[in-house]
Amino acid sequence: MLVTSIPADPAVPAELTGPTALEGNRETSKKKVIAWGMWDWGSQPFNTVITTFVFSVYLTSSAFGETNYTSMMLSVSTALAGFFVALLAPVLGQNSDRSGKTVRNLRIQTWVLAALSASLFLVKPEPAYLVLGLFLLAAGSVISEIAGVNYNATIDQVATPKTVGRVSGFGWGMGYLGGIVVLLLLYFLFIQPDVGLFGVTGEESLDIRVSMLVCGLWTAAFTIPAFLVLKDRPRERAPRVGVVDSYKLVWKSITGLWVVSRHTVYFLLASALFRDGLAGVFAFGAILAAGTFGLSAGEVIIFGAAANIVAGLATMAFGMLDDRIGPKRVILICLASLVALGLLIFVFHDGGKQVFWILGLLLTIFVGPAQAASRSFLARLIPQGKSGEIFGLYATTGRVVSFLSPAAFGLFIWLGSLITGRENTQYWGILGIVLVLAAGFAVMIPVKEHTEHTME
Repeated sequence: MLVTSIPADPAVPAELTGPTALEGNRETSKKKVIAWGMWDWGSQPFNTVITTFVFSVYLTSSAFGETNYTSMMLSVSTALAGFFVALLAPVLGQNSDRSGKTVRNLRIQTWVLAALSASLFLVKPEPAYLVLGLFLLAAGSVISEIAGVNYNATIDQVATPKTVGRVSGFGWGMGYLGGIVVLLLLYFLFIQPDVGLFGVTGEESLDIRVSMLVCGLWTAAFTIPAFLVLKDRPRERAPRVGVVDSYKLVWKSITGLWVVSRHTVYFLLASALFRDGLAGVFAFGAILAAGTFGLSAGEVIIFGAAANIVAGLATMAFGMLDDRIGPKRVILICLASLVALGLLIFVFHDGGKQVFWILGLLLTIFVGPAQAASRSFLARLIPQGKSGEIFGLYATTGRVVSFLSPAAFGLFIWLGSLITGRENTQYWGILGIVLVLAAGFAVMIPVKEHTEHTME
């Protein structure tokens, strides 16, 4: 871990040479950990229901215009949201650290996210509402990511160096399970029936729009337990810092990390690469399920439910392994398994639905644990008072390379058509995702375990 005594260097912030945020923490109660994990459970509808399965699909439907146009507009708005996250995450995280009001900021951001989720009800199925829908969705994406930075920064309130792996895995697992519970509830209560709960029907897409109201209420209600146990740690005389000076301080922290613990910087770069591959597994999994293995829309949702349940439980289980063997080994085990399973999916792409169900569910076992272990790896290294800023850098590095998986997926589909001469070579896209995961594995190998991050 970071050394506590190094030669004074004016270029290195003093905080970077002190104890980590987790050191000195006492054992916390299971009730407090569960309450902390409820934020993951409560905020997940935005990712699962709104971004992945329901609202984004609704917004790119024929009701809003031609598919190519709506899809292109969605990609542009998503890219812009990612740009603002990359720009703002480390600075806003730093401001939370400086003021000591991380929990207050998280609470406000969560309420805004709940309000934005509910406001999607206003987006009627007409072309005139496309821009409104895209704006609200992009704004929600930015708020969700920034809130995630502050949430990650609070892990030092509920975990110790000995328990951070299982705590991180528990929270991530709760997110998977919460997301799929709310998705299934909305599907069977509002979306699937001809006449749903409270007489809601598909007329003017009320089933989808009412689901957005439920998502907002879900987020507002289920995140309350977290705010009952998390406490701010205000700092006295926290100085006001302008935008330009904030970026200067961020750069000073980066250069300071390079001097104090170079392998922490290496990890930020490696994790950005493999996290993009992990995101690609879920982003394109449903597309492969339908386009290559022939699953219907209903079967995709059922598979998605099963996949999230498996991912949630596996993430919690691997969290305990994280504390035993270390997060780096967990990450490497997961990445190697994903690469192998991805290649098997490519080889047996013509095996039908049964092959996808078996290999697809096996694949989901390893996605969540790698994400949770990545968070716990970084949490073990962050100096006191720097959690928001470092997790902000973590979010930024991830956004910088977020184009890799989509680009690789599309590139390999194109290569597949050139090589085979077939019209449908969608299954070749899995090789693009495998390539990104393998690159992340290779870059992660030389990164030292968290216990060995010392001054170079």
